[in-house]
Order: sequence, then C-alpha cells, then structure tokens
Amino acid sequence: MRIQSWLETCSSANCATATHQSTISLPKLRSDHKQHHASDSSTSSSSASSTTTLHSNLSIQTLPSVPSLQKLSPQTLNFSVSYHCVASLIPNPSRPVTSLAVHNNLLYAATDHEINVYDRHTCTNLHSFNTQSTSSGSTKAITFSKSMIFTTHQDCKIRVWQPLNKHHHRMLTTLPTVNDRLRRFLLPKNYIAVRRHERRLWIEHADAVTGLAVSNGVMYSVSWDKTLKIWRVSDLRCLESVKAHEDAVNAVAVSNDGTVYTGSADRRIRVWAKPVGEKRHVLVAMLEKHKSAVNALALNDDGSVLFSGACDRSILVWEREDSANHMVVSGALRGHEKAILCLINVSDLLLSGSADRTVRIWKRAYDGQFCCLGVLAGHRKPVKSLAAITDTEYDQNSSANGAVSVFSGSLDGEIKVWQVSLTSLSAQDRGLNS
Repeated sequence: MRIQSWLETCSSANCATATHQSTISLPKLRSDHKQHHASDSSTSSSSASSTTTLHSNLSIQTLPSVPSLQKLSPQTLNFSVSYHCVASLIPNPSRPVTSLAVHNNLLYAATDHEINVYDRHTCTNLHSFNTQSTSSGSTKAITFSKSMIFTTHQDCKIRVWQPLNKHHHRMLTTLPTVNDRLRRFLLPKNYIAVRRHERRLWIEHADAVTGLAVSNGVMYSVSWDKTLKIWRVSDLRCLESVKAHEDAVNAVAVSNDGTVYTGSADRRIRVWAKPVGEKRHVLVAMLEKHKSAVNALALNDDGSVLFSGACDRSILVWEREDSANHMVVSGALRGHEKAILCLINVSDLLLSGSADRTVRIWKRAYDGQFCCLGVLAGHRKPVKSLAAITDTEYDQNSSANGAVSVFSGSLDGEIKVWQVSLTSLSAQDRGLNS
C-alpha cells in the first residue's frame, strides 16, 4: 500500500515547487589513489514514423527554466537503431518486481521478499532464495562485491549472500553484524534517537534501506531514515553514519574517485566526499533544481556526468566542468509523462523507467546533446527497476555493431527482456556496396 500511495503522489501534477540555484561550487579534493516464456513480436526501428512517437511529449515543460537536451535524431548521429522484446518472464507467484541486477551472466530479480535467479541467455529460472523470510519485507536493491551479494530490505536490514553455485545461494549474515553490535552496545554514546521514545545503535538503519552502491571496497547504503551509512566490505563493519537529508533518501551513486551522490524526497541531491587526511565524509555540494522527490541517480562511465530522475517527470543532466571546478545542470531530458522511477547507464546509453509504464533509451552525442533512440512499451504498470548489459563491445570509431540486453521490471509482476541494437549507417552502406 505504501508503494501505491507513493506512486500516486509522484504522478500528481500538483507537486510542490521551489526555485533553487543550479550551479554549486565543488572544492577540489586530493585523491589517493519458476519460469514462463511469452514471445513478443513487437519490433521497432528508427524511422520517420517513429520520430513522432519519440518527440510527441516535448510540450511537457516541468522545469521551464532548464533547456531540453534531446534535439537529435538517430539519423543525425549516423545510426540505425532497432529494439524488440525477446522474452517475458513472470515469476511464480506473480508479485511486483522491485529490483533487478545482472552479474556473471545471471539475472537477479526481486519480487517482494523473494529473489529469483535466471540464466540471462536462456531466460530459464535456475532457483529462488530468501523464499521464507517474509518478515524481511520487500527487497529494495541488489548489488555485488567480490564473491558476495548484498540485498536491502523493508525491515531495515542489509543481507549478505554467498553464491555456492548458480543453483544455490547461502546467507552469510545481516548488517550490522552481531560482532559489530556487540562491539558497541555497551556504550550509551553509540545510541541515537530515531523516534520518540526509541533509540538505536548508530550503525543500524531505522527504516527501509532503499539503495546500495559499492566502490573500491567500500559500500554505501541509504534509507528512508534519512541517513547515509558507509561500510567496509572486507570485514562488513559500519564505519560512518551521516544524517544526509531532511526527508527519505531514495537513491545513491558513487564515482570511482569516491565521490558519493544521494537523492532524496526533499528534492535535493547532495554530494559527499572524504578529504585527504580526514576520517569522515563531508558535504561538498548541494544540487537543487528538481521540483519534487528525487527517485533515481546514475553516473556515466567516467563519473563526469550525473543523471537524476524525479517525480517532476524530468531527467536532469549534471556535468562537472573541470575548468570551472563546479557541478552544473546542463539541461533536461523530457518525454516521460509520469515520475521517473529508475535510471541506469550502460556503455554510452542511458535507460530510464517511469510510472508511465515505459522505458526510454537515450544516447549522448557531440556538444552534450542527446537523442531519444526509442521507447520500450508493453508493461501494464510502472517500471520500477532496470538492468542492462552490453552483449558486444562497441567502438564509436569503428564500424562495429553494438547490442545491449535490457531487462525491465514492473509492478505488474512481469520482467521483459529487450534486445537493443545500434548499427553504424556507414557500415550498412559498405555492406550493401560489397
């Protein structure tokens, strides 16, 4: 019921509004370094007729002061684009799909508390785990580090799993671990007030854990309890807890240099980093431009571009300009008719899932402009989670083809598997002339 009411709030046209500065200075930090298959015959390709579909919603001006960046067509980029649904998976029993992740050619799909494991090539269901932990509530996020799998849950816990093989996963522990609790429970200073008449250890989350990110042996978790917690993966100890926002934190992303981005229902994105010689992360920037709750964050491959999706129906593009040493919003990607619920960056593509039941594919081109390559439609309820993996290496300077497998999970209980292919028009011409 909480998910449904939240989506209704996000879909409302009467989101709270605020005017904020879009450019924030960033101080420089020194860095040390069981299975159902259904065929779907719908196939789409970039053509003149599809251009109208891609750009028919550009009149939705949710943030009129922010310029739109999607001004290009696939033909302008010298690409031919095709995409189609190759399979549809419905876990049994059918429940809303809340999280997807791909690792070692396996697709992990969370439906309520249960986590289903699929072979991503054959789309066969290999097995399910966490099937009995109904008290854990719904699974919010799945991520990986070394030989461990981390899942976050409604019951305020992070669970750690070990894959013994692709047919069996064993739970190692929950975070915070028993040893971590025992180390701290005697000292009163280790307790904080989380609600009236309720105190908890500062290493514990006090509400649903909504997001995870791992980088360089460190894991970052965010929660509806408004905090960001930092964990060391090697011994699973909680190192820090930061009061990150004034409202629920919905998303977290981290770059390779350790810069952490958190997005919240308070409409803000906050940027965190640990200066050289310091023991704790500090707030280094606050990005304020969205008019409603921030639901999703994604970084490009080198961490120089941040994408944020919110209930205001826009995806904002933030760029770090080295010469000016600050983060700036360069523009917005528009087209979704309802809240943006999930974002993922793969190779040079950005994928966005929305409460409008569609997935959009975006590609960045020269001068920071973007092109909407296509709209993946077919879900009957909001698209809550996305996962993607590149099937073939794609070099923009060569004539090679690029293929990406995209997995979309919806609150309708269905997982759709899409094949997206990009072909250089010059390569097509050479093939026709040979």
